Amino acid sequence: MPLVANTKLPSFERLKNDGETVISSEHAVRQDIRELHIGLLNMMPDKALEATERQFLRLVGESNQIAQFYVHPFTLKEIERGPDGLEHINSYYTDIDKIKDEGLDALIITGANVIGPELSNQAFWKPLHDFAEWAYENVTSTLCSCLATHALLEFKYGIKRRPLVKKQWGVYSHRVMDKSHPLVSGVNTRFDVPHSRFNQVDLTQFEKAGINVLVESDEAGVHLAVSEDGFRNVFFQGHPEYDANSLMKEYKREVGRYIFEDISEYPPIPENYFSQLNCGILEEYKDRVINSIEKQLPPPEFPEHILLSGLDNTWHDSAEAVINNWMGKIYQMTHHDRRVPFSVGINPSDPLNLNSGKPLES
Repeated sequence: MPLVANTKLPSFERLKNDGETVISSEHAVRQDIRELHIGLLNMMPDKALEATERQFLRLVGESNQIAQFYVHPFTLKEIERGPDGLEHINSYYTDIDKIKDEGLDALIITGANVIGPELSNQAFWKPLHDFAEWAYENVTSTLCSCLATHALLEFKYGIKRRPLVKKQWGVYSHRVMDKSHPLVSGVNTRFDVPHSRFNQVDLTQFEKAGINVLVESDEAGVHLAVSEDGFRNVFFQGHPEYDANSLMKEYKREVGRYIFEDISEYPPIPENYFSQLNCGILEEYKDRVINSIEKQLPPPEFPEHILLSGLDNTWHDSAEAVINNWMGKIYQMTHHDRRVPFSVGINPSDPLNLNSGKPLES
């Protein structure tokens, strides 16, 4: 069912132009269809702010649940922004206090850029902690992406992520570990997921905390896990929301950082992502970049237009299926009374929890 363009957020128009179903608020009120209200706590830096909006809006809007989806983007004022980011947020984002007053059915928390190794030293640490605690008591389910997963695992379970020897960067094959859980119902037992991170929480850490790991990769580690109650917190370490060109754009930015001496080593090519032909093009481009620096010449243009035609998206269908299952579960649990705090459990004898039309006992 459709996304409702409840504000003038430009991402709605972009998605509509891409062929997604987006309806106006005026059209929505004339339909007798259940509403679901999803908060999007967008902590990404300014350059990725709108792309992240579109990626998660698209996944939510592609859900086939019988509902209209109202997505409410907001952020934390403690995250440093430039003029363009502030203008976008002030124009289109909802104030966090209004989010709390009006309530949510579900919450998505994005990743964020950090300075230094310690998450607890970040400016957003305490406000994120406080809002996550509010969400735990007032929102049916919270889905955490990458850095948000690491933050919640640290302040809720005392799990500290570990630094990797090198950046985990690329597209990796994953396997469903718990086929009985409703979040992976109907999902291929093997599927790809992009990853992009310098730190990781390991399988043993998840298991020691009693967190159920649903999807794992031999190369990239845990991707999808759920809190011990089965549903209240959903953890992603990968980036299933990514567009086909997202890793390419990240690689382009890293190359730019090397050119302008923000980093000292030329970035490695993301694994299992570019075709063999495109890898050859990028190796040739690397030689040209290094040669231009040595000769103090202007850097060559990044060959983005050549690379685009060779990019494949091998993860979106599975991402869509997981989000559809997540939205379906939320719809089930909020069908009778939205805005009610839930303590959600998974009954082993009723894996889809079809009878959970009312709050369960803690």
